[in-house]
Amino acid sequence: MDFWQQYRAIDARDARFDGQFVTAVSSTGIYCRPSCPARTPKPANVTFYRTSAAAHDAGYRACKRCLPEAVPGDPGWNLRNDAAARAMRLIMDGEVDRTGVSGLAAHLGYSTRHLNRILTAELGAGALALARAHRAQTARTLLTSSALRFADVAFASGFGSIRQFNDTVQQVFDLTPRQLRDAARGLPVEVPPPHGPGRGPVRLSLALPVRLPYDDGIFRFLAARAVVGVELGTGSTYERLLRLPTGPAWFRAARVECRTDGRALLPVTVSVTGLGDLPALLARIRRLFDLDADPVAIDTALAGSRSFASLAAAAPGLRLPGSLAPHETLVRAIAGQQVTVAAATTALGRLAEAGRPVHAPGTTLTRYFPSAQDLADRPGPLLRGPRRRNDALRAAVVKLATGALSFGVGSDPADLRRDLLALDGVGPWTADYVGMRVLGDPDVHLHDDAAFRTGWSRVLASHATSAGSDTHLEEAMLGIRPWRSYATLHLWRVAAEPRGRAAAAPRTSSAAPRTLLAPTERTISP
Repeated sequence: MDFWQQYRAIDARDARFDGQFVTAVSSTGIYCRPSCPARTPKPANVTFYRTSAAAHDAGYRACKRCLPEAVPGDPGWNLRNDAAARAMRLIMDGEVDRTGVSGLAAHLGYSTRHLNRILTAELGAGALALARAHRAQTARTLLTSSALRFADVAFASGFGSIRQFNDTVQQVFDLTPRQLRDAARGLPVEVPPPHGPGRGPVRLSLALPVRLPYDDGIFRFLAARAVVGVELGTGSTYERLLRLPTGPAWFRAARVECRTDGRALLPVTVSVTGLGDLPALLARIRRLFDLDADPVAIDTALAGSRSFASLAAAAPGLRLPGSLAPHETLVRAIAGQQVTVAAATTALGRLAEAGRPVHAPGTTLTRYFPSAQDLADRPGPLLRGPRRRNDALRAAVVKLATGALSFGVGSDPADLRRDLLALDGVGPWTADYVGMRVLGDPDVHLHDDAAFRTGWSRVLASHATSAGSDTHLEEAMLGIRPWRSYATLHLWRVAAEPRGRAAAAPRTSSAAPRTLLAPTERTISP
């Protein structure tokens, strides 16, 4: 976007652009989100920054009225696959807090100096400033949504000291932590006990910002694939037990709520053994539920296609389910080759039963999803059925356990696909499906998927069109790039519905219309 496109967005107070850039006003020394209700500043006084970190570095503080940190993230990080976007995905996942800027640079294959040069040129701030801004956002969420002690908030947000925490909050928000919390009085909070060594897990109730519309079919998608003992899902809730560095972690998410002030929030309850695990857990929840997507841009693109317009109208705000753990997504994808979702989920349940039981207060869930090392150490066949599928899973988990194969949210899509296709028994469907889920890639085309083709044939039938050829399908998918992953989800939804309902009437609820996602995943890979 150029200057005047951004200026028109702030003049219209367009909430769709919240999180995609901030508006710094030289006459006031503050920066705002695009939808800030304050009077539109004169163009001569305005500077637009790609990130809040760049505005911080330029000497601006956050607006106390619109709270520009309390918005969904930038959807561009999933659209772009350059070094800056991959770095941002890793920063939000906590890589700088875990390994420092040098570790982030090494992960991406750059020197620290060159990475900072790239980030400063693209985003207006270096890696440390971007990580600092992310810590400030996490701190704001915890200060306003929980009753954690300030020392615990500082540690949970990734700060190295109380002084650093206090200074950063003061610089970013022009408020002390106490003033920031007091300004949010009236919000429901859950008072946890003081945290420290030996005090047990910390349980918090939080609310994560969302862009509307938001379709709750993602809950049904996750529920259909829930592994017994590891996760539990319904049409409106999802809970999960997972392994984090300091111990067991658990969360429960519920249907998106629309508040009276116009905000949309995903309510989550989380429990972590160590507060240092909290930022990474929240980042993974955001990716799992695709909270940073731009549904208006996606639905607008789909609405421009004769093939997909009715599908977008029937389920506005359909989201792309993410991944909580890269290795787990690959294991699930291989287990799902050439079988139904129900069969794959049953097989994964058998694998999970062999794992060590875990006790996590407040939930009936009892097990982690098995790690790559757990599976590699397990004797005998891992899966029932075709030997080639079992051999493919065995080879994959051995490589994951030994480090011969490693990938995550910061991986380059082309490199990830190449590495996965190099595995014996892994074909294009599996590699593309993993990329779609792990990287949040919005433009994956699973053209060999059985449910995808079933959905497409029903769309053709609903348009009173004779059976189409691959050319028709390819033309339709090319016309809605870069959103082919979302078109695939719509076709999965259509394939799951009873015949005759492929062109359902538009939903009336913008926050959480009821849909059913993706029935069967199959691949023609050997």
